[in-house]
Amino acid sequence: MDVKNSLQLTTTSGAYDDDGRPKRTGNLKSAVAHIITAVIGSGVLSLAWSVAQLGWIGGPIALLCCAIATYVSSCLLADCYRNPDSVTGKRNYSFMDAVRVNLGEKRTYAVGFLQIVSLYVTCIAYVITTATSMRAIMRSNCYHEEGHNAPCKYGGNVYMMLFGLVQVVMSFIPDLHSMVWVSVVATIMSFAYSSIGLGLGLATVIKNGRFMGSMTGVQTATVADKIWLIFQALGDISFSYPYSMLFLEIQDTLESPPAENKTMKKASMMSILITTFFYLCCGGFGYAAFGDATPGNLLTGFGFYEPFWLIDFANVCIIIHLVGGYQIYSQPIYSTIDRWCSKKFPKSGFVNDFRKVKLPLLPAFKINLFRFCCRTSYVISTTGLAILFPYFNQILGVLGGINFWPLAIYFPVEMYFVQKKIEAWSTQWIVLRLFSFACFLVTVMGFIGSFEGIIRAKLS
Repeated sequence: MDVKNSLQLTTTSGAYDDDGRPKRTGNLKSAVAHIITAVIGSGVLSLAWSVAQLGWIGGPIALLCCAIATYVSSCLLADCYRNPDSVTGKRNYSFMDAVRVNLGEKRTYAVGFLQIVSLYVTCIAYVITTATSMRAIMRSNCYHEEGHNAPCKYGGNVYMMLFGLVQVVMSFIPDLHSMVWVSVVATIMSFAYSSIGLGLGLATVIKNGRFMGSMTGVQTATVADKIWLIFQALGDISFSYPYSMLFLEIQDTLESPPAENKTMKKASMMSILITTFFYLCCGGFGYAAFGDATPGNLLTGFGFYEPFWLIDFANVCIIIHLVGGYQIYSQPIYSTIDRWCSKKFPKSGFVNDFRKVKLPLLPAFKINLFRFCCRTSYVISTTGLAILFPYFNQILGVLGGINFWPLAIYFPVEMYFVQKKIEAWSTQWIVLRLFSFACFLVTVMGFIGSFEGIIRAKLS
């Protein structure tokens, strides 16, 4: 039997998909878990601060507009998974593959650079967030035992290094297809700490006896300061939604039938509705609880108050979620490096061979020395940069500026034009162009405001 007939036999037998790869088993539930793991992360903790800068009118409107923009772009991107037909065409395994097929090689290099930078900086933000949560646990316990006037101050470098050590171990997970259990655990954790933050915000509002805050947000000394903070808040909000840089990688885990684009659109709708509800509640009640004193990281603002054990539990949930979230954002980079090096050095045993390892009290497993060295170096680099730039809100804002318009809006819109052969100056063309331009303005404002915030924090 020749290779072609063998491939046809295995494909029809159900062991492989139409592209010759092992059968995909993902479904609506697993896609929702992956999306929520990617979306509800460190960004949710800064939303109360963002709402505080924008006020009771601007804050909710900005959140809803960003949710709508994310859903529109996800629907456009879902149809780009296959070419030329969105149901039966050839698969695009990643965002870069889709750009290469629809827009050509030149823009593939641009999107590849932006995607890798966005994923990489998101991992840095997760290292910072983990250290913040660990410090919040230590402070909460310290205030409980020694009183609220105790000098409970803790550095974050040790906690960042511990998180990096955990990620070195987690990087043994081979690929995104093997991470469904990680996403499920992370999703449960994200619901847990978001609900606790919401509950504590509500309890604080009841304790205060009124809603804090104003229609215009935090009052500042100058108009320029207010503008910078509004820009930074827009950057934080734009970071908290989009997952386009992981979108097609998640869609590539789905079984078919039903068509992958239909499942992915449903998963996007469900995930965005769930996250928007939590975002509005956490952002709103956080601002209502603290007013102008709303902290950059919501849960750290409750570190002075009882019940201390609930604060500890919420922060533990954040840490567990970020352990999985870090891997969700790292795996596309890992797979890109693995594929490139395998093609570049097909005869290298260091790059391609797997060795069986047996440690005491643990089952035997296989290890690739190149992957171990490469992924360990990656984790070390993200941890080191997090130690150098531990600016939570500003980092999130810069992230929003980097990935919101280029990756979540511009490229999906441009690929949709090519995929669906949309004529220039048609009604749909004009609407999507205006949509893209409006999101571009938000990206520019968010990036400028957050970059200014990093410079100010570094100089102070």
